[in-house]
Amino acid sequence: MKHVIIGAGPAGITAAEVLRKADPDCEIRVIGNEPEPPYSRMAIPYCLEGKVGESGTHLRPSSYYDDLRIDLDRQNAVALNPEKQSVQLEDGSTLPYDRLLIATGSSPFTPPIPGVAESSHVTPCWTLEHARHIAEKAQPGSSVLLIGAGFIGSILLESLVKRGVKLTVVETGNRMVPRMLDEKAGGLLAQWCIDRGVHVLTSVSVESIEDQGALAHVRLSNGETVEADLVITATGVRPNIAWLEDSGIDIDHGILVNHHMRSSDERVYAAGDVAQGLDFSTGNYSVQAIQPTATDHGRIAALNMAGRPVEHKGSINMNVLDTLGLVSVSYGLWMGVEGGEHSELYDPKAFRYLNLQFDGERLVGASSIGHTEHVGALRGLIESCIELGDWKQRLMDDPTRIMEAWIGATQAVGYRP
Repeated sequence: MKHVIIGAGPAGITAAEVLRKADPDCEIRVIGNEPEPPYSRMAIPYCLEGKVGESGTHLRPSSYYDDLRIDLDRQNAVALNPEKQSVQLEDGSTLPYDRLLIATGSSPFTPPIPGVAESSHVTPCWTLEHARHIAEKAQPGSSVLLIGAGFIGSILLESLVKRGVKLTVVETGNRMVPRMLDEKAGGLLAQWCIDRGVHVLTSVSVESIEDQGALAHVRLSNGETVEADLVITATGVRPNIAWLEDSGIDIDHGILVNHHMRSSDERVYAAGDVAQGLDFSTGNYSVQAIQPTATDHGRIAALNMAGRPVEHKGSINMNVLDTLGLVSVSYGLWMGVEGGEHSELYDPKAFRYLNLQFDGERLVGASSIGHTEHVGALRGLIESCIELGDWKQRLMDDPTRIMEAWIGATQAVGYRP
């Protein structure tokens, strides 16, 4: 059996490992489009910060792939022909397959700001090559403007502060990490950063960028003009699906897959940022551009490719963020459901916030700032879908009783994970 994997990120590499275990005699070829060994983008901020070298971002040691008989090829896939079961590569060659996994991930979205594409001072931070450029420009005392205070931007924020730059963060939403935290939690995170010397501007957008010599002049919607040695965009990502336009594979926001991670073609599977898979909390199909979902997808896709049927039960949307020492967390339907109830603790002076969201007797979502205790139990309560019974009211009265609720509710029903 010849397995081809397009994409050398966490989804693709996880799939290759699982395939080798499930089918020891198969042929595995992984196509990646970057010159580096397969690495984790989530480790790039730690590289910028100096916690790890570039090798610390690598998913596996260099000899690992040879040991597992996984062939790595560094080039782009440019077209797919499902009828002929082949992938066309950028060097003009054609690669046949018995089973194909598309794990091409996503690319940073370039915001439609006048001057952003022309400026020599603007860069995203998505690849190791981008990180090298940022490390060269983001020297102590330099002025850096970060566009976007979402999850990616808030991770980058810490590494930039630790590099000693003068940092301005611009976010169009009314709070930081608006897709992860509500107004109270996002506001606390913003104040925490401001107290540590970061110039955070929310409900503000960038109107234009113009190069003037060694600096970029950035005009903001609040009337300010910021001069920056470096401008970093962190305004979201988009799935890498353009190369599949004429393939006949069903595509919506991403590649549509079923419970087996199989696409509309029975020999083609998809995983990670490029796959529109089942959302555990909503029962709908969506793109979740987070690494835990990518590895989950990759494992399940590989088992099914190897002829070992496994159903995907859905991935829970979860984010854990450490920003200058303040930990924020969100799980599942953290924004709540229509007709649901919620319990909240809010202590802005201590930078602590905890919000639990209920749908009937079940906990369906949670978010927190500064509460690191028992967040694993929080996730367990959500994923188990346990009816809490009396423990719902106890959590409504005191949402910190998470571990007690987990033990009490799971023992009551004889729950086994």
